[in-house]
Order: sequence, then C-alpha cells, then structure tokens
Amino acid sequence: MNWTGWGTRFVLFTAKGGVGKTTISSAAAVDVADAGRRVLLVSTDPASNLADMSR
Repeated sequence: MNWTGWGTRFVLFTAKGGVGKTTISSAAAVDVADAGRRVLLVSTDPASNLADMSR
C-alpha cells in the first residue's frame, strides 16, 4: 500500500475479536516502517500477542 499519500498520522484497526486485527496492524506497521516512516504500534488488548509477531 502507498502510505506516503495518507494525510493522517494515526491509523486505528477495530473490529470484533478473532478477525485478524493483530496480523493486519503488524503487517501495516512493517510496511510503513519499510517506507521510512517512524512507527509506534500499540495494543490495548490484555491478551495481545504482538510480541509473537516477527518479520
């Protein structure tokens, strides 16, 4: 995706549980970082498994 043309600094992924929010948000964060942008990925899910996501 071409993230450079987006006019916002924040992207939120919301939906019901079990639909792939962690997977998609992690992939988007990697894509944005690869484009040279700074990224902060935050999860408010107490059962989050972001630490398990790797390249």
